[in-house]
Amino acid sequence: MMDAIECIRTRQSIRAYLDKPVPEELLRKVIETACWSPSYKNTQPWEVVIVSGAKKEALSKMLIELFEKGATPTPDIPEPVSWPKTQEDRINHLFEMRKKATGIDLSDPEIIKKAKKANFNFYGAPHGIFLYQDKDLPLWSLFDIGLFAQSLMLAAHALGLGTVPQAFLTDYAKEIKEFLGIPDSKRLVLGLSIGYPDMDAPPNKIRTDRAPLDEILTVLA
Repeated sequence: MMDAIECIRTRQSIRAYLDKPVPEELLRKVIETACWSPSYKNTQPWEVVIVSGAKKEALSKMLIELFEKGATPTPDIPEPVSWPKTQEDRINHLFEMRKKATGIDLSDPEIIKKAKKANFNFYGAPHGIFLYQDKDLPLWSLFDIGLFAQSLMLAAHALGLGTVPQAFLTDYAKEIKEFLGIPDSKRLVLGLSIGYPDMDAPPNKIRTDRAPLDEILTVLA
């Protein structure tokens, strides 16, 4: 098994999967490993639903139908509408990278529609994962569930699986919670796809870069 440094540096978002279900025992191992994430005063403010098979297909169908009829998104955590210049420049750089690699222009509204449908189809992954927590928890608990999500993705990668975190999968939080039996007292934080990655697929050949270390690091002595 790869060491921690290699695991962190080689993990990537996977947007194409093999048609091969993951054994439940392996999925449970991924989640059990993520449960060892740190949290404020060991509050462990995370809950998880894994959806597969016919249930996942029905969920995808529902989400695409909502999207196609123009239903208003109801995310429990509002999507960002603007970014500071530094972050906006990084987003634009990512879009340019993908356009050069695939010919797909992610600034095109029609392409964005296709991208959303791909999200709602879990990129062809055999399983979807939803992370949620009590609405009454403080904002700090969002940081904790973010740590859980990172641990989940790293554990999956170490075990030969691929994942991708998907904000779009929370667009219709109200309907998703009803469909999955999640109480309205919970806030839906994140959706992910998980499965065996198809590394021959073009979307998985794109590797994003990172800002130079000196751009984000200050060392004081």
